[in-house]
Amino acid sequence: MQLKIVLAQITQSVGDLGTNATRMRDIRAQFADADLIVFPELQLIGYPPEDLVLKPALINRAATELANLALVTADGGPALLVGSVIRIDGALYNGVALLDDGKVAAVRTKHELPNYGTFDEKRLFAAGPLPQPIDFRGVRIGVPICEDIWFSRVTDHLKAQGAELLIVPNGSPYEIDKDDLRVDGVAMARVRETGLPLAYLNRTGGQDELVFDGASFVLNGDGSLAHQFPDWDEALVETVWTKGAGGWTCVPGSIATLDPYPADVYSAMVVGLRDYVNANRFPGVVLGLSGGIDSALSAAVAVDALGADRVWCVMLPSRFTADISTSDAAECARMMDCRLDTIPIAEAMTAFDGMLSGVFEGRAPDLAEENIQSRIRGLTLMAISNKFGPMLLTTGNKSEMSVGYATIYGDMAGGYSVLKDAYKTTVFALSRWRNANRPRFGLGPDGPVMPDRVITRPPSAELRDDQKDSDSLPPYDILDSILHGLVEQELSVSDIVAKGFDHDVVARIERLLYVAEYKRRQSPPGVKLGARNFGRDRRYPITNAFRTI
Repeated sequence: MQLKIVLAQITQSVGDLGTNATRMRDIRAQFADADLIVFPELQLIGYPPEDLVLKPALINRAATELANLALVTADGGPALLVGSVIRIDGALYNGVALLDDGKVAAVRTKHELPNYGTFDEKRLFAAGPLPQPIDFRGVRIGVPICEDIWFSRVTDHLKAQGAELLIVPNGSPYEIDKDDLRVDGVAMARVRETGLPLAYLNRTGGQDELVFDGASFVLNGDGSLAHQFPDWDEALVETVWTKGAGGWTCVPGSIATLDPYPADVYSAMVVGLRDYVNANRFPGVVLGLSGGIDSALSAAVAVDALGADRVWCVMLPSRFTADISTSDAAECARMMDCRLDTIPIAEAMTAFDGMLSGVFEGRAPDLAEENIQSRIRGLTLMAISNKFGPMLLTTGNKSEMSVGYATIYGDMAGGYSVLKDAYKTTVFALSRWRNANRPRFGLGPDGPVMPDRVITRPPSAELRDDQKDSDSLPPYDILDSILHGLVEQELSVSDIVAKGFDHDVVARIERLLYVAEYKRRQSPPGVKLGARNFGRDRRYPITNAFRTI
């Protein structure tokens, strides 16, 4: 006995049900000889839908589109396993529908609803019962949905109810080191426990702050890897399954090589920015190119995501800007072949000095004057964005955002931040990697994208004479280690001090982290890279008197 099952690792358009349905019809027409075509979690409405599913009009349209998709299968060709929101007795479920023979032949709903980190499905959906296998053309298929696979009780139940193979539709966002966790830490454990083969299907593409890396795979019941799909790219793979004395087995196919670190991080940034800009119909991006590493890396990601012709760089020098910064910015733009305009801000600074001279009288210049420069730059870049349409891309990194080393309404102004979840040490690693490599789907140059001295030169905001980041912050290798403990691991000051760090330094960084919460709450979205990004994962109160010391 043989089955042909197509696993469609594709992207989605959240809320665009018509486009999603049309894509599924087109794929079905492409694989007319298949028995079953499987799509990722919530493929019809897009994942994650967030509060869109609370809109009755969306629920009604989803039901109509699903019924129309079912009619397509009346020709006796491939059946479709489609993820959508399912309404049963007034309750909403995250579910899948088997469409076959012109009708909705079976429905299964998600049992385990994730409610941590980026996920809040208990806010939106009811939990389904432990799922029963689906009887389909001579095989009993268990369909645990995404989070269900993380719990052995779901797959054990399916096995006990007679499931012969497992198909797992997913909407699993990218995180650093998550590939190994999916395969070795979760899927392989379920295969060992049940002895059943397992097909893990994930979506691709960016959705606001999340990016989905695909990287789908098939494991046979003996734990061998039968298929490994590529990461980041769409893939339509027809898998062939045969039934022998030992049960169902997937015929081995291609094994793609997944991006290692830091290539995977860079690819996540590129895909996240590309899909955000394109889905929201911006003609391109504009950003301030300062001659520093953060803006150089941001520009490189933008060029790889959109192409040089859609990236507009602007140098905004003040009297504190070093000549080396000006020349490095020009060289970066030349190496990436993107537009660079230079707009000095000295006149605007003079105007503000005069405008504020009365109210500032008797006060020495301080942080207020430094921040005015940053806000002049933000205002200028936003003016270009408003006049010509490109989205303003901010260039701050996670280290700066953690401790508030950023100017609200200044360098924080913009529509998206590719470095929002990248610590400064990660920025260095990514810049070195990109100067020696190009992502396989990148639209930028094959060679280096920034002069080496942009990477090696001590970072500076250049808002006063001879300013360096190290004047205000510990060295970045120390700072990032402390921040990783405070943010990702939720450690106390004493926990981190026990690792060998100075008590006063750690206590100061914790204080800065908490008092900068109001800034982060007003920052633009940015692609999630690690386990605890600001915004979706880490949700702290702005007004907060707690300290761990």
